[in-house]
Amino acid sequence: MNPIKHVAIIMDGNGRWGRSKGKSRNFGHKEGLKTVEKIIKETLKNKIKYLTLYAFSTENWKRPKNEINYLFSLLNNFLSKKIKELNEEKIKFYVIGKKKFNKKLNRLLNYSEKLTSKNKRLQINLALNYGSKSEIIRAINFIKKKKLGINEKNVSKNLYTSNIPDPDILIRTGNRKRLSNFLLWQLAYSEIFFEKKLWPDFNEKDYNKILNLFKKIKRNFGKI
Repeated sequence: MNPIKHVAIIMDGNGRWGRSKGKSRNFGHKEGLKTVEKIIKETLKNKIKYLTLYAFSTENWKRPKNEINYLFSLLNNFLSKKIKELNEEKIKFYVIGKKKFNKKLNRLLNYSEKLTSKNKRLQINLALNYGSKSEIIRAINFIKKKKLGINEKNVSKNLYTSNIPDPDILIRTGNRKRLSNFLLWQLAYSEIFFEKKLWPDFNEKDYNKILNLFKKIKRNFGKI
């Protein structure tokens, strides 16, 4: 049975789900947040230590301004209401990506990280304004600045995820089969599961099915 330390998820399909219900893309994003809460609870039940959620990519700035503003208001409201609860559950909150948002959101993100920094039951990494290519370039620039050798160890040490094990599993919902500039370095040996369901329809049963499938996979890492 393969142990699971880290699950990464591309939460795709919120907007399409909203449209399929005859409502707005923003309605889909709001419903998708309910799935996030379900998956966090299920991750705790399975005693998985790290959960990385792709919330907003560097490419997502190309979306309509009203949708971007709504996404950030959802995040603001969620953290304002839930961060103390997450802290009580011994969950650590950590942002990967460039914190280039408005002052109010930046303060809330920093506060959330600081409040939960010592928690060890589960670490939730929220990928915000995140792009893997820019992350790798950033790491290489740090290495050059420190006048170190450019090798795998030094690149890994200078990524946002430097103290986090690489994902064992990547799940992408929404019936799309691509990585979308997400954790390209870290996913080198992850098992990838593409799920047809749109994110708001993804549930605990779907999640546990993937976790159980992973446990049975023979993982060679280049060996026989």
